[in-house]
Amino acid sequence: MRDNIYLQLIAVFAPLSLLSIGGGQSVIADINQQAVAIHGWMTQREFIDLFAISRAAPGPGSLLATLIGWKEADWAGAVVASLALFLPSSLLALAATHIWRRHDRHRWHQRIQAGLAPVATGLILASSLTVLRAAASTWPVWVLALAALAVFMSRARINPLIVLLVAGMLNILLGKIN
Repeated sequence: MRDNIYLQLIAVFAPLSLLSIGGGQSVIADINQQAVAIHGWMTQREFIDLFAISRAAPGPGSLLATLIGWKEADWAGAVVASLALFLPSSLLALAATHIWRRHDRHRWHQRIQAGLAPVATGLILASSLTVLRAAASTWPVWVLALAALAVFMSRARINPLIVLLVAGMLNILLGKIN
């Protein structure tokens, strides 16, 4: 089983690439399920740690796949997982954009485009809830997550690192109080 880790990484990340309608964030729940529950590549805690690193690092949020590939098969695994996640969706997007632009004046075009927004939002919300449930089940974490959501909804242009820093500091403070 260890011999075909590259094929396993491709089998996990290539289909998810084609499902990542809302961006890499929309498939986090599926990546979690595959990496932890199905393949047993890591524990839930390790997944959360890699997720946190992928969010703090510069670049696309989908770097989680790269980190999982690296954990499982060093640099070659990182390259295979990254290509498996980025290449299929990139090729599909290139082809779809070419076709999509030819029909942008049609009425059905605008309707489909409007319908995809809630789908992407739902996928991102499902992924966020999966990570939140896995990270901690204490009420202060949930309150901080809801407060961060309120901040992001009221001030969409705020730097997320500021919100994460404040939430982290408050979590540490609340942990010392309890």
